[in-house]
Amino acid sequence: MRIHQLGDGTPEVAVVASIHGDEPCGARAVERLLTEDLEVERPVKLIVVNEEALERGVRYVDEDLNRAFPGDPNGDSHEARLAHALTNELRDCTVLSLHSTQSYSEPFALVKEVDAVARSICPHLPVDLVVETDAFSEGRLIEHPHTVEVECGLQGSDEAAENAYWLVRAFLTATGVLPAPLSDDPVDAGEREGVRVYRLTEPIPKPPAGQYEVFVNNFEPVDAGARFATADGETFTADEPFYPILLSSNGYEDVFGYAGEMVGVLD
Repeated sequence: MRIHQLGDGTPEVAVVASIHGDEPCGARAVERLLTEDLEVERPVKLIVVNEEALERGVRYVDEDLNRAFPGDPNGDSHEARLAHALTNELRDCTVLSLHSTQSYSEPFALVKEVDAVARSICPHLPVDLVVETDAFSEGRLIEHPHTVEVECGLQGSDEAAENAYWLVRAFLTATGVLPAPLSDDPVDAGEREGVRVYRLTEPIPKPPAGQYEVFVNNFEPVDAGARFATADGETFTADEPFYPILLSSNGYEDVFGYAGEMVGVLD
């Protein structure tokens, strides 16, 4: 785990990159920030977490780090020990955690629930969507208080790295680390009608198969009875209407993604 601090004093703000080693966008954003002569108004930690997995280009070494929190200092796995160390580093911090996905090209935010911290930060990020994970947060960093995760774009893409950079800049502005941006800065959220809020309702199981297809678009409504995926030709249809979230053919081992519902708008 590599930790960089900008500014003097004890940081109460942190940016976390490379929870997953096959999602390099966050580490690239951190490296870009470190090349700039930023004048911070309060201290911040920039953390590149799973360096070993990042160097190998794999999601994890022994187990998924984003299922291993709060971790164990004496754990058998690399990620269990790393989770414990990161949890200690983030104590009393407001946190932005950077990820990427195989299912959706545009950035969006995830929070355990829309609380005061989410309401104060998410409308200032360059995202149009926020997802409440709530019951599906066990073992994930998002359970840490005052944490916002962002999916920056498609895994391994230059666009995801670019999005990650501007998401960090916006987060640091929203938390008072950086001064307010200029009106033409990409960090500026500009005139928006609001950030739509969705909530995960249930995982969508994916059976073992050699070939998968998904026929619906994330965050677009799926009607009851509509075909949304196949596995080796077996067709799956919706029992009731839902919004697909993080749905893809190859993103997860045992689920296509999640069904969700739209619950409101953050102004």
